[in-house]
Amino acid sequence: MRSRSNSGVRLDGYGRLVQQTILRHQDAVTGLLPASADHRDAWVRDNVYGILAVWGLGLAYRKNADRDEDKAKAYELEQSVVKLMRGLLQCMMRQVDKVEAFKYSQSTRDCLHAKYNTHTCATVVGDHEWGHLQMDATSLYLLMLAQMTASGLHIIHSLDEVNFIQNLVFYIEAAYKTADFGIWERGDKTNQGITELNASSVGMAKAALEALDELDLFGAKGGPQSVIRVLSDEVQHCQSILHSMLPRASTSKEVDASVLSVISYPAFAVEDSELVEITKQEIITKLQGRYGCCRFLRDGYRTPKEDPNRLYYEPAELKLFENIECEWPLFWAYLIIDGIFSGNMEQVQEYREALEGVLIKGKNGLRLVPELYSVPPDKVDEEYRNPHTVDRIPMGKLPLMWGQSLYILGCLMAEGFLAPGEIDPLNRRFATVPKPDVVVQVCILAETEGIKAALRKEDIDVETVADVYPIRVQPARILSHIYARLGRNKQMCLTGRPYRHMGVLGTSKLYNIRKNIFTFTPQFIDQQQFYLALDNKMIVEMLRTDLSYLCSRWRMTGQPTITFPISHTMLDETGSSVHPTVLAMLRKLQDGYFGGARIQTGKLSEFLTTSCRTHLSFMDPGPEADTYDEVAQYLDHLLQRTVPQSNLPPTAQRGGLSRFRAAVHTTRDLMSLASKAKDLHVQNVGMYVPSKIFQASQQSVKLLSSPHQHDVDGKSHALHAEMNLPRDEDGNVDCKALVDQLRICPTLQEQADILYMLHILKGPEWHTGLDSEPGPTVKELLTELYVRVGDTRQWALIRYISGILKKKVEALDEACTDLLSHQKHLTVGLPPEPREKTISAPIPYEELVCLIDEASEKNLSVSILTQEIMVYLAMCMRTQPTLFAEMFRIRIGLIIQVMATELAHSLRCSAGEATENLMNLSPSDMKNLLYHILSGKEFGVERSVRSVDSSVTTISICEVGAVGATKPERAGIVRLKSEIKQQLDKRRQSLTGSKPLSLQSGDTDLKSSLVTCVCWLHARGLSCLWLQKGAVLWGVLQGAGAAGWPLLGVGGGSSALGTRLGEHKLLGSSGLHSCGVFNFAAVSVVLVLSAQSAGHAELLGKGSFSRMLEDQGSKDSRQGQWQRRRRLDGALNRVPVGFYQNVWKVLQKCHGLSVEGFVLPSSTTREMTPGEMKFAVHVESVLNRVPQPEYRQLLVEAILVLTMLVDMEVHTIGGIIAVEKILHTANNLFYEEQKALGADDHMLERDPTTGICSLLYDSAPSGRFGTMTYLSKSAAMYVYDFLPTDGCSMQ
Repeated sequence: MRSRSNSGVRLDGYGRLVQQTILRHQDAVTGLLPASADHRDAWVRDNVYGILAVWGLGLAYRKNADRDEDKAKAYELEQSVVKLMRGLLQCMMRQVDKVEAFKYSQSTRDCLHAKYNTHTCATVVGDHEWGHLQMDATSLYLLMLAQMTASGLHIIHSLDEVNFIQNLVFYIEAAYKTADFGIWERGDKTNQGITELNASSVGMAKAALEALDELDLFGAKGGPQSVIRVLSDEVQHCQSILHSMLPRASTSKEVDASVLSVISYPAFAVEDSELVEITKQEIITKLQGRYGCCRFLRDGYRTPKEDPNRLYYEPAELKLFENIECEWPLFWAYLIIDGIFSGNMEQVQEYREALEGVLIKGKNGLRLVPELYSVPPDKVDEEYRNPHTVDRIPMGKLPLMWGQSLYILGCLMAEGFLAPGEIDPLNRRFATVPKPDVVVQVCILAETEGIKAALRKEDIDVETVADVYPIRVQPARILSHIYARLGRNKQMCLTGRPYRHMGVLGTSKLYNIRKNIFTFTPQFIDQQQFYLALDNKMIVEMLRTDLSYLCSRWRMTGQPTITFPISHTMLDETGSSVHPTVLAMLRKLQDGYFGGARIQTGKLSEFLTTSCRTHLSFMDPGPEADTYDEVAQYLDHLLQRTVPQSNLPPTAQRGGLSRFRAAVHTTRDLMSLASKAKDLHVQNVGMYVPSKIFQASQQSVKLLSSPHQHDVDGKSHALHAEMNLPRDEDGNVDCKALVDQLRICPTLQEQADILYMLHILKGPEWHTGLDSEPGPTVKELLTELYVRVGDTRQWALIRYISGILKKKVEALDEACTDLLSHQKHLTVGLPPEPREKTISAPIPYEELVCLIDEASEKNLSVSILTQEIMVYLAMCMRTQPTLFAEMFRIRIGLIIQVMATELAHSLRCSAGEATENLMNLSPSDMKNLLYHILSGKEFGVERSVRSVDSSVTTISICEVGAVGATKPERAGIVRLKSEIKQQLDKRRQSLTGSKPLSLQSGDTDLKSSLVTCVCWLHARGLSCLWLQKGAVLWGVLQGAGAAGWPLLGVGGGSSALGTRLGEHKLLGSSGLHSCGVFNFAAVSVVLVLSAQSAGHAELLGKGSFSRMLEDQGSKDSRQGQWQRRRRLDGALNRVPVGFYQNVWKVLQKCHGLSVEGFVLPSSTTREMTPGEMKFAVHVESVLNRVPQPEYRQLLVEAILVLTMLVDMEVHTIGGIIAVEKILHTANNLFYEEQKALGADDHMLERDPTTGICSLLYDSAPSGRFGTMTYLSKSAAMYVYDFLPTDGCSMQ
């Protein structure tokens, strides 16, 4: 008989340790583990962690087998693992009704239980008697199920169980927006049963979803039916939310040691190695002690100050637990395993030695991991005075099975019995390894042959939807319906995945469905219900956003493929050529770079081998085909009508447009297919199911058209035009007479106003009797008017009619949820409360719309604009979350107000005109304006006439810079700039201050530069006629709406130089207010068209230009600058870095801060720590009681001065400090000083609402007359009695 090797003896030692501390407690029937001798229930999380050591030991025995008995031991250990995992599965399957309900409700009443009866798998407490909703526990089970299956264990035995696991995937995929009780079962740290979003739950769910994707639960013996499918977009939602939260753990916990399980083993959920390190150091710095780590700051569990007779804590009580929180050795076990995975052997050695020092020796020399170490009751005061000095005593479970298991696992790995890859067969440990660059494949398709021909004229060769047969092109909506069938199981009453919009990662794969290849168009192409898709610039912007997102988030095998159809809505007004914006986008795609993404354009057939492809086996017809399923019937119709018929001759060729159309045999078949598509709400059916029959079948309601239909001046018609309503004999509104007025209305606006009145008076279903009896309904007329207005792109009117029709904003509730998931509260409506409504938790679509309507005080346009802005905010959050850093509450009403104010400032117009101009902005310009306001970047406002046959003036937003110019245009500008600079260098000696620049016949270089400029103007759709008279070169510009433009002169002349064409007004640029037709604000040479210097114009560099206009422009550009800045920051709730932590320090030294009568008490600091988001939100809610954003911002500056005072050696600065008093004292000091210096009453005019001088609002913070100067004096005067006598003297 062979002797036992040294490693075998050591392994047997760990075997005995596992047997004595874990396996001897395992239930013989269910396989479950009780928490301890005192707690006989089986917790899901503790069971999974507890069995990890058994799994690891089994792997170690299999790998290091000295003899046959070792292999038998390995099998026995593995079966113990299988038994426990199946026991937990039985517990959860008994609650299948809860899984089904929770998918739709995400409610605490419908969640799986957190603990079960160890002997029977039954529940042990009621639904509301415990904090059951713990997403991390269910996710941990699924993650380890995936890892164990990948290691070779056979845990799942039937397809019913596979379907149940698939539904558990749906259960956890909403973790990124689900507030739960977290890993400690307490939720908010006050332990009052308040759920919150926890980083540990989101991270574990993300890891589980990634681990299960495309995993066969039957292992090597499985087939397509046993594969689990996960939507990549849900994984990426979790990823972005987790990234935005860390290192913060939740709203009430600024740091939590449980996050170690997310940044390292077992989840490895974070892909940013720098963020992993920051989070780990935050935990070690703030939570580590001599016996382990605290769970979180001010954790009262098992401390001497905790009242054992009371489950919850009083808010002010939390301060008592500071510095005496219990320390858990468990977390050192995590850090040992983390060190092994990261290859940091120093860390492993350090924490192994530390952990050995706090283990308890049990019977037979067993080393046991205690649950926690607590401060002895008689040493509490000493620990308060000198933290981490008192010797603590072990308390709680001995051993804590969870900690014991991780300790053993760490030892097995540290001693070489296990390699990291053996307990991580799915390679999650490589999460932080940089990913290869992604090339996005884009296939452009034409909706019709006509569009294909129009593109060919532009040298863009594409296929039509019909040409790509046998590949089927379908809208994203169909993919959502298909996925809704996934995981259905009649026997267990499981309905599959809830219908949700499909993300761009989902639509960027190719799918094999019923032996056919399907590709799906992006979700935003499907947004036909709302008006965003009417704006081609917005379509391009959404594609840019999607490409950028794809590039950063794609993690799958194969390249992403976007199928982008060009439809008739993307043509220009003539309908014969592609819209310039779309055309420019197509050219950029062909160039290979767009939206920060590398692009490869081509045909779908060329991408088949390189694309990511997924086989949706659950759609294959099975023995129990569901004949009543609309999606199945739709696909059946689609596929049956496009496959070869049995009576066709054998030589029939596959594919081709004629085949595609000939396959549809009868009108009845086609209409059946169309009706199925309509049932599934597929818009633009003709694109996906081509035939002319659809057009013929759609009835059109005819509003009486008018020859003056397009003659609408946006300024002359307010949204609510005053109408002389006809009255009948009783004095009531005569609706029939209104209908008669409808026949003769000259404008679309008036038609909309009349229909709105009819909508209010008679309702949407009232038959108007127009043309015939009963005639079309009001709703039908409004719908037709909406289409007609959509064609004219009158955005204010489009929004108005959308509001009347209550058009559904696509994905509004998802946008709201996205913002909330990033820990932002939303408010809608204008301040103050109760008009301004706060949204702090996800709510259903209908409820959300009602809330917005109420906050908008039934103003249709404001309501629809609020919804639109919410969608744009979510788009910005998705691609540029840094814009919202340290912004905890997004106030949409104030943002809309600021947008209007900015337009008024830029266009120098009244508030009414600015509001009207805002409503008339196209969706893309609206989003652009919002982006510039969020980012703080300067922008220009451009007025232009849209078309020759319309007098509608459109406003567009542009960056201050040559953004938006195509490559040839930019090259032309740069060349022109260079050439003119050379000419200026040559002439610098001869040119003096005001001498006109003349062009002699020999100045060929400068003339060629002007020719370049002419070419650039041509590219902009303008034609130029140049005439030389003497030494002056004159230009006459012609183009869209160019009638009546003045002559422009370069050189001497007497004509005042006009600025009407392409007028730019730039915000905040030094002195540059109205730049002429050449619009070269972006380059260093500007053609100055100055009304003041009317006899000459000069070609000047930027420095000369600003000097020349300093007198006339600098005052204008700087005046209002600081007031505007404060208004923006106040509306966006922007505060200086570290502001909330400093407010916390102020509250430590006074009784509270009073802001306009609302008090922020110092007791808040007894409940909350300085870095808590909950504290920041609390401070913000007090500041938000102030309705004027610029006044709010001055109050923030006043508080900032107070924070400087508390850094001095002062014990207190008074009782309740009235911040507004400090501000008003500062205002009075400012007023008196300015008055003494000779300022008149007009300059020192006060804001009637707040009493603050307008000039103070507009003063810079620093400097002799800066706001901080006066606020510092005022604050020092206010707290003078409390300042030290030898402190700084006040000047």
